[in-house]
Amino acid sequence: MIVPEINGNTITDKDLIIANPNCSTIQMVVALAPLHKRYGLKRIVVSTYQSVTGTGKDAVTQLMNERQGIDGQKVYPYRIDFNALPHIDVFLDNGYTKEEMKMVNETHKILGDTTIGVTSTTVRIPAIGGHSEAVNAEFHKDFDLTEVRQLLEQAEGVIVQDDVKNNVYPMPIHSHGKDEVFVGRLRRDESQPNTLNMWIVADNLRKGAATNAVQIAEFMLKNELVH
Repeated sequence: MIVPEINGNTITDKDLIIANPNCSTIQMVVALAPLHKRYGLKRIVVSTYQSVTGTGKDAVTQLMNERQGIDGQKVYPYRIDFNALPHIDVFLDNGYTKEEMKMVNETHKILGDTTIGVTSTTVRIPAIGGHSEAVNAEFHKDFDLTEVRQLLEQAEGVIVQDDVKNNVYPMPIHSHGKDEVFVGRLRRDESQPNTLNMWIVADNLRKGAATNAVQIAEFMLKNELVH
């Protein structure tokens, strides 16, 4: 399970199957990995706002039909337009959805640290293209917000959009068709120490899927892991 910027160095020429992680996990770990390396992640609380394109073409059709007042095929158990569904994939015995548990398990695997506490709520919203995430990240070490911005600005595949005085922050409508992960709304959690709030947005069909797969192939070619 590979995100090249983070754990590409774990690929060997003996690997027969290399997997793309879940789209919502990819964008989160791309943004958190440089901060984890510097401050050490202790706990992550993430709530997602995921586009209907994550479900597929029929979900887009359902949304557009509802928007036009057409009674057509439905892939969700409820209306998606003018709504938010806290239900992505199937519910498991622990009350979480499979999507939510993917974010827990894949984060541990990609970052190589099972001690990080991760809890997730994943929600489908009536957007076409681009997943958004509100992330609350607690670290073992304290951080400086200026340094946090610098680390993110220097991180491969990350673009910082964090100028609230001028209404600059990531939005899914602006991530559409782009390969980068966009990060903004960087601020301290004033309710407890060593904790950062951030807003992460990416095109789920690009970095969340196709782009990451292409980057894996490019990494393997560059490092002569395929012949």
